[in-house]
Amino acid sequence: MTDKMEVLNERLFTVDRTTLFRAFSEAELLEQWWGPHGFTNRISAFDFRIGGTWQITMTASNGTDFHNVSTFREIVVPQRIVFEHHEPIHVYTMEIDLTDEMEGTRLNWRMVFNATEENLQLQKFIKAANEQNFDRLEDLLLEISPAV
Repeated sequence: MTDKMEVLNERLFTVDRTTLFRAFSEAELLEQWWGPHGFTNRISAFDFRIGGTWQITMTASNGTDFHNVSTFREIVVPQRIVFEHHEPIHVYTMEIDLTDEMEGTRLNWRMVFNATEENLQLQKFIKAANEQNFDRLEDLLLEISPAV
């Protein structure tokens, strides 16, 4: 057994790469769609540069707050973002890659966790939650950009 666990999600969005990148790189947009269905967000820090900190409080529909802290490790405009999620739980590295296609932009989303028993049990939940993230992102993109 390896000591790492990957969760991979991908989706084709019918917008240009620059618009999709904006949804990740502008805090006021990111705040609107980040997280699974039923969550709202407050971003208290968003220093979008290598070494910069991102702090977001995600609030579940039952009112429970989840404060998250991440550090940006790689940013290539408009094609790649890598960050490390440090706390409160589920430490992971996120790699976001955007690729131009005829119909729009393909988003590849790769999360790398330590293969702990807890993370292995959550793997299917995390993959499904990521798809909900993508649904919320798609809704936002329909608001901010015409289709390609």
